[in-house]
Amino acid sequence: MQDFSLITSWIDNSLRSLMPGWLTVTVECLLIGVGLLLVYSLLALFYIYYERKLCAAFQCRLGPNRVGPFGLLQSFADMFKMLIKEIIHLDHIDRFLFGLAPYLVIAASVMAFAVLPWGNGLQVIDFNIGIFFLIAVSSIGVLGILLAGWSSNNKFTLIGSLRSGAQMVSYELSIGLSVLTMVCLAGTMSVGGIVAEQENLWFIFKGHIPAIIAFVIYMIAGTAETNRGPFDLPEAESELTAGYHTEYSGIHFGFFYLAEYLNLFVVSGVAALLFFGGWMPLHFPGWDAFNHIMDYIPSVVWFLGKAFVLSFIIIWFKWTFPRLRIDQLLALEWKYLLPINLVNLVLMVLIIVFNWHF
Repeated sequence: MQDFSLITSWIDNSLRSLMPGWLTVTVECLLIGVGLLLVYSLLALFYIYYERKLCAAFQCRLGPNRVGPFGLLQSFADMFKMLIKEIIHLDHIDRFLFGLAPYLVIAASVMAFAVLPWGNGLQVIDFNIGIFFLIAVSSIGVLGILLAGWSSNNKFTLIGSLRSGAQMVSYELSIGLSVLTMVCLAGTMSVGGIVAEQENLWFIFKGHIPAIIAFVIYMIAGTAETNRGPFDLPEAESELTAGYHTEYSGIHFGFFYLAEYLNLFVVSGVAALLFFGGWMPLHFPGWDAFNHIMDYIPSVVWFLGKAFVLSFIIIWFKWTFPRLRIDQLLALEWKYLLPINLVNLVLMVLIIVFNWHF
């Protein structure tokens, strides 16, 4: 299998031969930052088109089909429209917090995005507490949402932000316990280490029933964490206009819109990492010929393919199930998902202690 670390090492050695060490690090950081933002933006545009087409298929419609071939340029047209829209300045708001909120949401999304393992040797950052860092930075987004609702000085935005805060803080527990279950199986919090542990078999197969239960709970909690239907109470249009971002316009509204779609990719990417091997091809012990054929598929294709399939499942949720009430949403977490998760974690520990996994 191709190793992208050879390319990155060649770039690093080339830059070091042309400039001093401190300047090399600066240039590399700039290149990585520009690359992340470029991929971040393109993925958001792709996901907007992806969901519109899937939604249209579920509802027996065509979806975008006018701007560009098959409507491929519709997302770009919407992006340019968003960029040139006027930012409306409001009275009676906390201007500093109102302006800060969308940047907190987008910063949390970008930092979580940077931890994902895109391919063999193609990862921005990998250290021994990578999963802990991922959970920590992804939790910052709720602060931006709470600030957006409170600083707007609007009862609808305040209700939307409080709903979102209650929902995200609650379902973070289930996400954390599902992740912890798989970290126990991997024996490491390093993102690269988790991928390496799945070289012979993905955790969804290796971890028996507890891995499957953790995956199902993670997908439900991840859908709630991204404020997507049927857990989209913070943005319930029929009740709250547009929820916590009602008062935002122009590029500031665009930041919330962008972060929602990229959080969908981050949730799917983490699920691919923890349960389906990340960029690791499908390998079975003893099937050398099959494993060798799987290695011909580029590692980036493996990771993106898994993420897109898991995103399809989350989008399927949204366009299939009706919106829950707030009491139903919180009861699902505290009465069902959390107790099941705690029992499931104990089961996984027993499987590891008695070496019952594959």
